Amino acid sequence: MGPIGQYHKEGHGYFAFPKLEGEIKPWMTFRGKEVLTWSLNNYLGLANHPEVRKADAEGAAQYGMAYPMGARMMSGQTKLHEELEVKLAAFVDKPAAFLLNYGYQGMVSIIDAVVSRNDVVVYDSESHACIIDGLRLFPGKRFVYAHNDMDNLRKQLTHATRLTEKTGGGILVITEGVFGMAGDLGNLKDIVAFKKEFNFRLLVDDAHGFGTMGKTGSGAPEHFGVQDEVDLHFATFAKSGAGIGAFVAAEEDIIRYLAYNLRSQTFAKSLPMPMVVGGLKRVEIMQTQPELKENLWKIVNALQSGLKKAGFDLGATESPVTPVYMKGNVPEATNMVFDLRENYSIFCSIVVYPVIPKGQILLRLIPTAVHTLEDVDITIKAFTECAKKLKEGKYYAEKMSQI
Repeated sequence: MGPIGQYHKEGHGYFAFPKLEGEIKPWMTFRGKEVLTWSLNNYLGLANHPEVRKADAEGAAQYGMAYPMGARMMSGQTKLHEELEVKLAAFVDKPAAFLLNYGYQGMVSIIDAVVSRNDVVVYDSESHACIIDGLRLFPGKRFVYAHNDMDNLRKQLTHATRLTEKTGGGILVITEGVFGMAGDLGNLKDIVAFKKEFNFRLLVDDAHGFGTMGKTGSGAPEHFGVQDEVDLHFATFAKSGAGIGAFVAAEEDIIRYLAYNLRSQTFAKSLPMPMVVGGLKRVEIMQTQPELKENLWKIVNALQSGLKKAGFDLGATESPVTPVYMKGNVPEATNMVFDLRENYSIFCSIVVYPVIPKGQILLRLIPTAVHTLEDVDITIKAFTECAKKLKEGKYYAEKMSQI
């Protein structure tokens, strides 16, 4: 059953594949009970925004889900696809952009398209699974550097440079703007500084930064002021955009090359028109309603400062992603989460071994613009009480209980 599937008998339908029902908002229904939900990447609250709901509905009513039929290159091109690309490129301060049907397969395909066997890839050890899977398809040499460790990156770039001097290839560095599990930021400023010393191009996966980071919300590159030094800016609609799809932005010649060489787009149907119409509305709202991002950060700061004041370890997060680290085995983790959900009406994601080291528990909270300060207070109180029970051994067990 695999490393995570080993728990399927005890946790399926509860810890894995749970069903959250009702409208997408902080309070939703889980197993017939209202719970305060911190597990949705709906950062700006756009999933249930009335203007977004209206645009989605009108797009579906006017075009249906089928249009356009075919891949972009063959018969799936429309003026609205092009319009959305122009707006996305302008938002992230790049000359051009190209839409992707899904973020995960888009990233896999980008890596496949931009590097060949004579090239070398250098990537952060905490890179998302889509990056790792893209690298599995890569026939050339790759070097991994310790997470956000700039001394180690320099070492790997040195190795890569020596190798490409022999192969005649180039170097691609891959990192993330915001690391989605721990919430820390990719060290973009120091990475781009290496361009003075090494010759490489930089691909940034900014799935969690788009909409949340930077003065205008365009992402982590804007936050660090290095938009011009990021060669390929990738982001998804599945987080702040509260939708489906993604995009990559870069210089026009790079985007033109990708448009003709991304296998995941050349051999797949174009992004359905309702998502394009809805995407245009989402980008408009991101740019014209800054109060959404402001409220997001009000909730983020209240939640994170409150948890820290209560003694919780949040690691190195500098983003809305709020990881809460505790000590305990898998049965203790599941017993605590069961208590949180059933007795405190708090629903958050649980991460345990083998995703993180043995003996660690990670409860991951995602604040949004539509949470309230009252939601924050309720959660901190519940976490404080449950952490006390964990330390007292009240959740201890040798085996995971079956739900």
